[in-house]
Amino acid sequence: MHHILRGPVTTALVLALGASLSGAAVTGGDPAANGNTDAATPPSHTTAPPVSPASGTFTKRVVATGLNDPYEIVRAPDGALWVTEKTGKKVTRVDPKTGVKTTLLSLPEAVHSEGGQDGVLGLALEEHESGALYAYVAYSYDIDSTPGVQARTKIERYTYDAGRQRLHSPKAVIAGMPSGNDHQSARLRLGPDGKLYYTIGDQGVNQFGSTCRPSYTMRLPTAHEVEGLDWIAYQGKTLRLDTDGSIPSDNPVLDGVRSHVYTYGHRNAQGLAFGPDGTLYSNEQGPKTDDEINILTKGTNYGWPNVSGYRDDKAYVYANWSASWPTPCDELTFSNFEIPATVPVQEESDFARPFMDPIHTFGTVGSDFRFQNPTCAQGEMWSVCWPTIAPSSFEHYGTSRKSAGATGEGLPGWNDSLVMTTLKDGTVYRVDLTPDGRDVSNVTKLITEENRFRDTEFSADGRSLFAATDSAGPVRDQRGAPSTDPLENPGAIIEYRWES
Repeated sequence: MHHILRGPVTTALVLALGASLSGAAVTGGDPAANGNTDAATPPSHTTAPPVSPASGTFTKRVVATGLNDPYEIVRAPDGALWVTEKTGKKVTRVDPKTGVKTTLLSLPEAVHSEGGQDGVLGLALEEHESGALYAYVAYSYDIDSTPGVQARTKIERYTYDAGRQRLHSPKAVIAGMPSGNDHQSARLRLGPDGKLYYTIGDQGVNQFGSTCRPSYTMRLPTAHEVEGLDWIAYQGKTLRLDTDGSIPSDNPVLDGVRSHVYTYGHRNAQGLAFGPDGTLYSNEQGPKTDDEINILTKGTNYGWPNVSGYRDDKAYVYANWSASWPTPCDELTFSNFEIPATVPVQEESDFARPFMDPIHTFGTVGSDFRFQNPTCAQGEMWSVCWPTIAPSSFEHYGTSRKSAGATGEGLPGWNDSLVMTTLKDGTVYRVDLTPDGRDVSNVTKLITEENRFRDTEFSADGRSLFAATDSAGPVRDQRGAPSTDPLENPGAIIEYRWES
């Protein structure tokens, strides 16, 4: 056995199948070149409204409760908040003043596995020139009527009836995309170019219940697959689609094939946000270290699973459990800390292909870091103590609040900021960008509670931050240990109002 004290990778080796990268990408680099890493210290938790670096305070108000794992929250043109409920299998309208909830769309056919990351997920709104309002909804479904579930993901477009407050007339955009109970990602955005952007995770392969499934994050679609509407290779990708589901004519050609794939080599990208100049930002959950902030560039490879964070050979190796030989994978017992000798292992520096560095990482540690922290020994909840913070969404302040009729001047100095939620870290961060938007200049904790923050949206005046919280799941307490208390505000929409 290889005893890996530095925390082996928990996903699989790529099946490159002759894939190559077309177009420009930079090679992996040295984190010392920009120093954009955060130390792996557990966050301090507060119960009082935290003070932001600017002059003022956030005051907290619980707007609505009883939501079943709200996943995506979007502000509609009339100021209402539209929320997808992952396990509730519906889209709900929440009045931000009264908290009154109205079901806009029920999707009982959606598939959610117990404790899984599937269900009703991404949401994007489009206000048409005609005045019509459309909602694009991503959700998991069963592809056939047999007793066993064969889950896939689809995106549908619905028309909004404002009088009846209902979404109706579903129109298929794309169906048959990968789905499962882990690493769905599933952020959906309508870009400034009028295209839909959608993230699909690596499906949690080569770990836990999917230990023997190989990773397809580097595998690119073949012409035959695209012609046959077979989207198996869309795992670990960011997609770019026309709103009718067709492939945009200016999408990248990768390994000789044009598909919906915009970028690839991703693990679990749950944050997606456009800057005012069209720059596309993403955050991505790391395995044990190296949560990432990336700028997504057309046709570019982002390195997973060969590289986590920077190509620095620190605290990460790529263990390909699915390729174990001569002992087959299905005869092995998965471990986060010991790699059997039959499992191929690669250092990050072994990966020589071009890929794009993140612009910032969280939880980057040295190879001597102790991943089996005694604080998390009870119940072996080791992952709660790992230095990763589990980023779960992104909003660009300057563009998000203007997407549905901004009023007032907003918060001074925030226009070049990203707001990022986290899960096990229980924190909402403000990520300040450099003037050119190409790097991170500062990271600040805005709110820290025993909540799992899933997504955010701003009010039209930019002074209220609305946050959606998970209904359940692990979070750190003030000691940095797994909290034994219930979540503070499970399944809720919370308003944090800036008072100066």
